[in-house]
Amino acid sequence: MTAAAPAQVVTFRLGDDLFAADIASVERVLRHQVPRPVPKLPPWIVGVVDYRERVVPVIDLRERFELPHADVTPATRILVFTVEGHWVAAVVDAVVEVTALSGAELAPPPPLFRGLAAEYLCGIARRGERLIVYLNVARILTATERLVLGEVADVVGAHG
Repeated sequence: MTAAAPAQVVTFRLGDDLFAADIASVERVLRHQVPRPVPKLPPWIVGVVDYRERVVPVIDLRERFELPHADVTPATRILVFTVEGHWVAAVVDAVVEVTALSGAELAPPPPLFRGLAAEYLCGIARRGERLIVYLNVARILTATERLVLGEVADVVGAHG
């Protein structure tokens, strides 16, 4: 993203922290529904939901980002992301707004972010006193994890 090309982003909350994802990667915002559990998956994959006649795996972003557990509230939402032609859903505490984010507002992630965290961070923006962590949704899951989730969705869909 450059300063000349602001991006529309969906801003969402996990606890007190704000995150953003490019609106082009957000397929839909759904009211929370309890995902159907699937055995033998990492704890941050909470199950699957049926969306538009497709089985979509659901990630608990709090668990994925190693944040404390929170109960579901009326504001809890499921974001359906488009990742390399597939849908992956994520539980978030609340969707805050859709807004423009310019490259001038975005700073690169600090050097302390290494490994997987550095892979899925595009940068950090400041809005007043708040920081917004801008995510690269396509990199929240590794290629291997996407393959596993695709296989799970196929199996669950076939036996649904």
